[in-house]
Amino acid sequence: MTISHLEKEILQQPTVIRNFLARQSTNIATISDQVRSKYKFVVIAARGTSDNAARYAQYLFGAHNRLQVALATPSLFTFYNTHPDLSDALVIGISQSGRSPDIISVIEAGRKCGSITLAITNDPASPLALSSDFIIPLGTGVEKAVAATKTYSTSLAAMAMFSSMLSGEKSYLKHMELLPQAMEDTIEFAGRDLERVQRYRYINRCSVLGRGFNYATAFEIALKIKELTGVIAESYSSADFRHGPIATVSRGSPVIVVAPSGKLKQDISSLIHKLSTSGAELIVISDSSELLGYAKVRFQTPKGIPEWLTPIPYVIPGQLFALQLTREMGLPLDQPAGLTKITETY
Repeated sequence: MTISHLEKEILQQPTVIRNFLARQSTNIATISDQVRSKYKFVVIAARGTSDNAARYAQYLFGAHNRLQVALATPSLFTFYNTHPDLSDALVIGISQSGRSPDIISVIEAGRKCGSITLAITNDPASPLALSSDFIIPLGTGVEKAVAATKTYSTSLAAMAMFSSMLSGEKSYLKHMELLPQAMEDTIEFAGRDLERVQRYRYINRCSVLGRGFNYATAFEIALKIKELTGVIAESYSSADFRHGPIATVSRGSPVIVVAPSGKLKQDISSLIHKLSTSGAELIVISDSSELLGYAKVRFQTPKGIPEWLTPIPYVIPGQLFALQLTREMGLPLDQPAGLTKITETY
């Protein structure tokens, strides 16, 4: 059987991250030294998958760097032409292609306000990169599948390393060295239960839950499912889910839960128990055998990964779930209907 570009790129992620950490350490350290203490808050402009990476940055920079992070509203910069004052901000643009005009407009406005600007992109010669003061190139190689995978995980790694360098906490960088092996182990473990995904081949909707650092993971997994299969996958914070959407769950409803060990484990555990008693079909991504025990499909992850880094390996089972579900539905993996690789919005 011919392997798809999508599967190849999912499986490439441990190597891509290993190479990124080795190649970009000096560059990111230099950027960190030059920008440290020169701004009061962070504004991030992104769309699609990159917007999910920005959600991760909100928790990361808030927890490790005590920084308030806002997600930009690009339409204010383009259609309304009346954007917020970005003075005293570090303005970050995240875009795989670096070509979307609305993201570039936020960076350009930041520079006019005297802000420091940073591009995180897979194309260091792109308009976004050329408009920015500093660049962190992802260096993933060409991503041929329309659904982004390796550029997403590398965007997370870029922000994790940047945050770690800014903090000056050396233990954070030591923890990042664990990532490639953790990702390899996650891929190996995920293969054990993938065949059980066939039970969902006729679904038309599902919910994806995460919280804290993995709020972003819930959004990214849901996006992959929507992009590849057309299934209506709704992403929620596990806290927000309790405030109404839980009423949509009935017996047999598929619910994907991202549940690492850490500060939120008990909170998510209580929700998993409640969903189990209601008859939901639970798909659980976790390092906890207790929580995996509630699941119809279990995606085990390695133990010992600090919670703040779990979004990088934990997105992989979600990517593989979406890939396998697409196969079971007989749909194209590399060219989902209605999508193109580069999307330019204004």
